[in-house]
Amino acid sequence: MNNPPYFYMEKLWSPWRSKYIESFKSDEDKSKCIFCQMVDLNPDDKDNLLIHQGKLAFIVLNLYPYNNGHLMIVPKRHTNDFPGLTKDELAECMELLQKSEIALRKVMSPHGFNIGANIGRVSGAGIEEHIHLHIVPRWNGDTNFMPVIGEVKVISQDLLETKLKLIEVFKEI
Repeated sequence: MNNPPYFYMEKLWSPWRSKYIESFKSDEDKSKCIFCQMVDLNPDDKDNLLIHQGKLAFIVLNLYPYNNGHLMIVPKRHTNDFPGLTKDELAECMELLQKSEIALRKVMSPHGFNIGANIGRVSGAGIEEHIHLHIVPRWNGDTNFMPVIGEVKVISQDLLETKLKLIEVFKEI
């Protein structure tokens, strides 16, 4: 459309997003929190995407990443109340966010990062009942036609391979 009226807005549909959000709710028990189930996992176990366990928070690879190396920093305490996080929880989350950036720079050499949190379903939170921070590596030219035309995001690295590389770097920092 050449000159759309001022009230015209393009819509980009992403039906995969609703499938992703619903994937966290099983029919058997919709009350179990996926993050709370990770609190006692071991990063050395190859059956999970956990990168690092801290005292009050942990780092995990996103199973449905926006980009290669998409990490989440999660407080261990189950809460969706960001202002209610303790100073110690906030401090550890920020420290793990810093370490995540350092590790991702060493392993993946991105050109930049998106860092943030989706608080509440309307903001895009797939797991709204447990606050978590995202750090997404970005590269010049990392967007393309695939998500728009093909409804698919190309993730070019194996999650387990990325996990193992990041775990080694976390041991150094």
